[in-house]
Amino acid sequence: MKRRSFIGSVGAIGSASLLTGNSLADGHGKTGFDDKRIQTESRAAFDELISTLQAADQRFLGEEGGITRPSDIADGHRALMHSLQWSLVSEMDVSRDQPIFHRIVTPTRKGLGDNPDAVYFNASIRGGRNYLIRSNMAGAVYTSITIEGGAGDGSYATGVVAAINNTEFDVAKDGSFELRLGPDVSGRNTLKLPDDAAQITTRHYFEEDISVAADLGRHIPMTIESTDELPPPPTPDDASIAAGIRRVTAQVAGRTLGMIEREQESPTWVSRIPNQFMPPEKPGNMAFSAVDNAYSMAPYYLADDEALIMTGRFPKCVFANVALWNRFLQSYDYANRQISLNRVQTKTDANGNFRMVIAHQNPGVPNWIDTEGRNSGMVYWRFLLPEGDIVTPKAEVVKFSAIAAS
Repeated sequence: MKRRSFIGSVGAIGSASLLTGNSLADGHGKTGFDDKRIQTESRAAFDELISTLQAADQRFLGEEGGITRPSDIADGHRALMHSLQWSLVSEMDVSRDQPIFHRIVTPTRKGLGDNPDAVYFNASIRGGRNYLIRSNMAGAVYTSITIEGGAGDGSYATGVVAAINNTEFDVAKDGSFELRLGPDVSGRNTLKLPDDAAQITTRHYFEEDISVAADLGRHIPMTIESTDELPPPPTPDDASIAAGIRRVTAQVAGRTLGMIEREQESPTWVSRIPNQFMPPEKPGNMAFSAVDNAYSMAPYYLADDEALIMTGRFPKCVFANVALWNRFLQSYDYANRQISLNRVQTKTDANGNFRMVIAHQNPGVPNWIDTEGRNSGMVYWRFLLPEGDIVTPKAEVVKFSAIAAS
């Protein structure tokens, strides 16, 4: 049966059934050398992690993954290291009964199609449990809580199983709010958890003059606690540490090796044609998607002497922006360059129409989006809680000299 996945569908790489556990090492977790080390379960799990990283280098970053250019291999290794970094943060010492929110992406840890104008948090949870979330809008134009379904062992999420945004729960005058989560909760500030609930993703969108994701000093309070009477987590031991390492391995494998073979359906809003956008659409319950967003994505390709002009008009919505990614769904350097534009940052004409320029260098006109000198990448549009029809952005490749002279 085909499974729709937001991240796999928009990626340039195909997808695969998840490789976890010791499937990449031998039955004892060894890697083939003459091993006289004291064998423990954690050591076997560690060997499996190393084997998975080696397999990701050979397969995901090789011809099987469609990687042939040295620059893509380098980008792929960076993406792999960022995935490993996040997996260590989110899976190694996770307690689904006593969860903790972690910030998912930063200027030095990117992936999953991150957004320069958003901050994301994640926590692992367990279906059947009861939790209390406390937070604050902190100036965001939109905040949502999304529940991803899955096995809860680091495996790739199966899809969105529940979601709620700030238009659907009460927020105090100071921006604070509380949400109760559980299998039997009811009322406005609640969210029901199905049995397969595995993790929470929170999204906090901002429309400001700077890219909020670059501001690590921006504080968004996010706490979660179990309201069930539970004992403290057991002391880490060989088995629990091995389980943590295997969760790390499963998550890294799912976002690299798993992308090769996992069967995908390409959404209609994802264009395969460079420099040509499809009509924006909402993603439904695809894993890792924001259910309130309408998306449109296309690859771009520009020669050294070319630029891409994008024209259109923002719809009535809560938030809108466009951003550039590499083929591994990592945003470009928003901390030091203008690689995205939201509505506040975009200059429009008297009728609300915009003209944006994607180029390798500053053309000296408004609304320049910096490619970092990359001849190819992805252009990704988001329209949050749109009302009415969305005008599909149009794109035209022109000579850079023609723009700079205008």
